[in-house]
Amino acid sequence: MKAVLDICLIFLMLHTPGVLSLSTHVAIIYPQDPVLRMGSNLTVSCWVHPDLGIHANSLFWTLNGQQLPSSLYRVLSPSNLSVTLSGLNASRQTSGDNLVCHNHKGHILAGSCLYVGMPPEKPVNLTCWSRNTKDLTCSWAPGGKGETNISTKYTLKYKLRWYGKEKECEDYTHTQPYSCSITRDLHLFTPYEIWVEASNQLGRATSDVITLDILDVVTTDPPSGVSVSRVGQLEDQLSVRWEAPPALKDFLFQAKYQIRYRLEDSQDWKVMDDVGNQTSCRLAGLRPGTVYFVQVRCNPVGIYGSRKAGIWSEWSHPTAASTPHSERLMSGSCDSKSSGDSNSTLRRELKQFFGWVRKHAYGCSSMSMKLYDQWRVLMQKSHKARNQVLQGDKS
Repeated sequence: MKAVLDICLIFLMLHTPGVLSLSTHVAIIYPQDPVLRMGSNLTVSCWVHPDLGIHANSLFWTLNGQQLPSSLYRVLSPSNLSVTLSGLNASRQTSGDNLVCHNHKGHILAGSCLYVGMPPEKPVNLTCWSRNTKDLTCSWAPGGKGETNISTKYTLKYKLRWYGKEKECEDYTHTQPYSCSITRDLHLFTPYEIWVEASNQLGRATSDVITLDILDVVTTDPPSGVSVSRVGQLEDQLSVRWEAPPALKDFLFQAKYQIRYRLEDSQDWKVMDDVGNQTSCRLAGLRPGTVYFVQVRCNPVGIYGSRKAGIWSEWSHPTAASTPHSERLMSGSCDSKSSGDSNSTLRRELKQFFGWVRKHAYGCSSMSMKLYDQWRVLMQKSHKARNQVLQGDKS
């Protein structure tokens, strides 16, 4: 029996890929580097060269550095010890779990890597976008619970819808995980079919196929030249200006913009959605004497006649500016009661005006801003006149 078992092991070592020759190794583990599904059972043998004079019952096993209980062992012959593992858990890392055979002194005789995981599930959430029509980048997510616990390869494939040859994306250096960029031989005005294939040693899966025209998924660079400035001495306003993305200046499209802004000491952004296609806007209702950070982004709508909604660009780098200090807060008054009544009246009138603007104006309407500027100048003159009268009465 021993002779037959040794002959079988020698045959396996000579003909099985990944199993090393006895001429250079004193011990062999079989099977070598198996790939298994989670929950599987596995029996592994450690065969020691008879010339070493080591009996199998003096050997022991470790898994990831932890000694396995002897109740799992079985002496198959004087030179062969097996261990049986039941209900295997997923590998802790994609490089596999280390199963090692030791002699009685703890020296390593041979080792094997166990790859325990699952076949990939269908990739999901495949989306694509084109930066300035110069490339096509797609990203996706692994299906199911995500990680398969063994190395899984994802391949983005694409072809022109009606007559194209299937191709593979090559640039996986994008900063996002599970993404790839197509940078050569792109065709406009032609639909593409795009999908992702996932494969590992336990199986393969394919995502749903999406069909798109590059012109329908264009996004731009952020608007450039963003500047934020004060509006005279109006303490609650800032003026924002920017330039359209230069990469698309020769394209036919209707851009729309968004602005967001926040206080210097806050992380909460307030977004203005109704800027339209203007390249300037007025922020009103701000705190006097306060630093604000402002960003702008662009959406190229209807590029070359596309009927699909565009894709928002990244936000521009934050630009900072501060509103002027309020004169009413900076200057004192000899008559606190009269000053309070005056401020109360002004606040009431401001509230009335903003109520009218919200009811009759929309977004960054130049008409409403012009009327507002005229109204504020009138109110400030009226406020100064009242202060002069009060100070004259006091003197």
